[in-house]
Amino acid sequence: MQNKGFPADWLYQLKQKNNIVSVIERYVRLEKKGRKFWGCCPFHSEKTPSFSVSEDEGLFYCFGCKESGDVISFIMKYESCDFYEAVKILAKNAGMEVPEFTGEQNIIEKKKNKERLLNLLDQTMKHYQQNLLLPQAKEAQEYIKFRQFNRKTLQDFKLGYSIDRKEIIDFLKSQGFSVKEMIEAGVVQEKNGYQYDVYAGRLIFPICNSFGECIGFSARVLGQSDFAKYINTAETALFKKGRVVYGIDLVKKLKQQNLLKEIIIVEGQIDVIAMHKAGFNNTVACMGTALTQENAHELKKLSTNVVLMFDGDGAGQKATYRSLDILRKEGFSVRVALMPEKLDPDEILKTYGKERLLEIVENALPPMDYIIENEKKKFNLDDASEKTLFIKQILQNLAKLDSYSEEDIYLAKVRDLTSVPIDLLRRDLEKEKGTANNENAKNNEEEQVLSSRENGNTRAVKFVLSSIMHRKDYVDEKIDYYLLMPKEKAILDLALKQIPLSSYYDYFDVEQNPVLKDCINYDFSQTEANGKRYFEECLWLLASAILQERQIELSKQFKDCQDNTRRLEIMKKLQEVTNNLKTKNMEDFYVKQI
Repeated sequence: MQNKGFPADWLYQLKQKNNIVSVIERYVRLEKKGRKFWGCCPFHSEKTPSFSVSEDEGLFYCFGCKESGDVISFIMKYESCDFYEAVKILAKNAGMEVPEFTGEQNIIEKKKNKERLLNLLDQTMKHYQQNLLLPQAKEAQEYIKFRQFNRKTLQDFKLGYSIDRKEIIDFLKSQGFSVKEMIEAGVVQEKNGYQYDVYAGRLIFPICNSFGECIGFSARVLGQSDFAKYINTAETALFKKGRVVYGIDLVKKLKQQNLLKEIIIVEGQIDVIAMHKAGFNNTVACMGTALTQENAHELKKLSTNVVLMFDGDGAGQKATYRSLDILRKEGFSVRVALMPEKLDPDEILKTYGKERLLEIVENALPPMDYIIENEKKKFNLDDASEKTLFIKQILQNLAKLDSYSEEDIYLAKVRDLTSVPIDLLRRDLEKEKGTANNENAKNNEEEQVLSSRENGNTRAVKFVLSSIMHRKDYVDEKIDYYLLMPKEKAILDLALKQIPLSSYYDYFDVEQNPVLKDCINYDFSQTEANGKRYFEECLWLLASAILQERQIELSKQFKDCQDNTRRLEIMKKLQEVTNNLKTKNMEDFYVKQI
């Protein structure tokens, strides 16, 4: 069993004071049906609710993606935080004081180190903010005037300035931080024994997570320079570029105020700030143009309605296509803004004003309409070869849809644009689908093979364990389950005490224990009518496996033994085991009476 760092009885009280239905209803719309509550799963795309919450058991389970857990693990998954942070969130919600964390030493050290780095980054951010007011920051102040950033913008986004290569090092040393910690946090780098501020002489954009904690920085060079215009914090324990969404903390506040209808995704920090300044407070950006699956997971927690507003240049269009594929797979409802060529949101605001940008957002197109409009610009449809390329490009994207009605709508549009009969377009579309399906089949083949390998012994262990854990009335108390399932001793220690199912999460890392996870979420519907008989069959399957191993071992001993007296003793035991196998006698597995 794993030491979770808090007393089990305190964790039990924490969960008692955080009703799982009440907590999850803050994130997911639930409807009661029978003894459970149901909603659309927040962890995968679905239109028909398969996400269930059991108030009695204190557990959630999705029949679609198989995500499951207690109220603590829900917060961990939804908020992308660790166990300790999830506990703190729920304790604050319940007005409970968090006891001292007493987990394994390496876990305690990691937690302390993380808190130190967050503190270091927070103090660095605040110091950079103060620097922005100094005379040495004149160049940064001029840039801010040029961009027309107001005081609220500076406060919301916590903009700052790095004076030179050494100043922040001296400051952080005065606050008790080591150079090693500064390097770990990504603020300082070392080269040939020389330590220096990575962001020296740049305007600083702090990067915050959804909790508003600073986890890194992006920094813009000022004036003409041979250096990169923007540099970001290198990968650290806290800063993972592929997961970061700039502005997510501010958009999360909108969500908490029930003011978030959709999220606008733009390319960079300046665009996010300009959009917020103009009143589009639902705007975020990913670090770099590319949107990742992890970005999509973070955004999905806030809204599944998205408007893509990448720049109108070639790079922006490529990024849009890549993002559409990711967002489609994650179940987002997406619209794409048709941006004027070579203009970004900040430039549109400056040139045409807020009203024009609002018009662009409101007239954003469904993905396939955007793709058709975009591809039309690339090809001369009066040329037969280019028309063929245009059709192929559109059909490749149409093949990704899962709606025949949508297909028909867009096939009709392609027909009108190209004068190619719709039955021929349909035939070519089916070919595209066939190619895509063959690739998917190859990718899924190994997964299907692996999923079919569970042997009968493992199934028996799961059913017996599950029956004990779920307190089924046919569980035989005479059986010594430790003899039958010695590898599951830790689980049996708790199961035989009949603890609540949600309490297993307080003792184990359930996500890393597939047998336990399956047992907690076991579906008894297939054995409802004959549960007792199936339970007895599973018991015998486990017992017979052990008896067969004894039979093989005794046979080997008999063959190797040279002492006649000893051979008779072995033969007697071998006959007993063989007889037990023939008669299905399980007396050897009864609890011994003291």
